[in-house]
Amino acid sequence: MAYHPLNLALRFLLELVALLAIGYWGWANFGGGLRIVAAIGLPLIAAVLWATFAVPGDRSRSGKAPVPVPGVVRLGLELALFAVAVWALYAAGQTTLGLILAVVVIIHYLLSVDRISWLVKQ
Repeated sequence: MAYHPLNLALRFLLELVALLAIGYWGWANFGGGLRIVAAIGLPLIAAVLWATFAVPGDRSRSGKAPVPVPGVVRLGLELALFAVAVWALYAAGQTTLGLILAVVVIIHYLLSVDRISWLVKQ
């Protein structure tokens, strides 16, 4: 189920929402010029981490790995970034959105048990 087009679309949407959540937190918690830097820079850092560290052959991505890492490292990175996004929404006062994001991320990973199993074996 992890590689079903709808689940892959959900994952992509979750990635975008996570980046937006991190950017929103930066916007909400800084002032002046730093506000713009945080709102753009923090999601950019998260996106670079997401794109850089990968498991070779991961079918849910291009299969390419700019910096190859073991599957458990990749899984940890994904979970950490989604957790940061949920926390960012809570910390910015968007508790309902944070809860919704957390629930949808959990559903996504429940639907992705086959990918999680593959990652753990890599």
